[in-house]
Amino acid sequence: MKSKRNDRDYVRVIYNDQTRPLTEYPEKLTSYLWTRYNLNKGCRLLDIGCGRGEFTKGFINAGAEGYAVDQSYAILDYCADAFFKEVNLETDQIPYEDNFFDVVYSKSVIEHFYYPEKFFAEAFRVLKPGGLIITLCPAWEFNYKIYFEDYSHRTPFMLQSLRDIQVINGFDDVEVEFFRQLPSTWDPFLKYLAVPLSKITQILIPKFFKNKYKWVRFSKEIMLLSSSIKPKI
Repeated sequence: MKSKRNDRDYVRVIYNDQTRPLTEYPEKLTSYLWTRYNLNKGCRLLDIGCGRGEFTKGFINAGAEGYAVDQSYAILDYCADAFFKEVNLETDQIPYEDNFFDVVYSKSVIEHFYYPEKFFAEAFRVLKPGGLIITLCPAWEFNYKIYFEDYSHRTPFMLQSLRDIQVINGFDDVEVEFFRQLPSTWDPFLKYLAVPLSKITQILIPKFFKNKYKWVRFSKEIMLLSSSIKPKI
């Protein structure tokens, strides 16, 4: 059911169905992350900056109890099963109590903050001891020429900075890596062919082809994927 709010917010304008149609990618990514991080059915998962809620929905389909927060209400149009609350994280706290969630997830969110330290401090607060945070964002070194084509981008991240901001906010077991948004590169068998082919594409194929072929675009626009744990008390 369509939500009643008609605000022309960032998600509804920039990520409308015509220019950014829904795809199978969120379901594939959440399924991969679910398996990779050995998430448990019934886990309480918070999607921060959920946007349209495609990833929230993917985690719910995998078995999570899905919660979501964002300034936009767009998720109400796409994922009615999520427990959604509106919040402006630049100014407000996440509207949940301490030690509430098993998993906190965000994709393409932290780069939109002037002060991403607050994001990680709040994620730490609402995670249970032993809880997991999974974060994806654009890798500055592979995206710097196009980074500010999105006017709402504020803070770029690199491997070291994404690691350090989590360490300084109390997280343990921080792991950060370059990540390609190409499902074949995650496959335990196909990756031995797909990853080298993607690297060749990244170097040799002109960027002109990015808008025509997703393989070219996502071979060039590399992400960062990180995970870390809130220490047990």
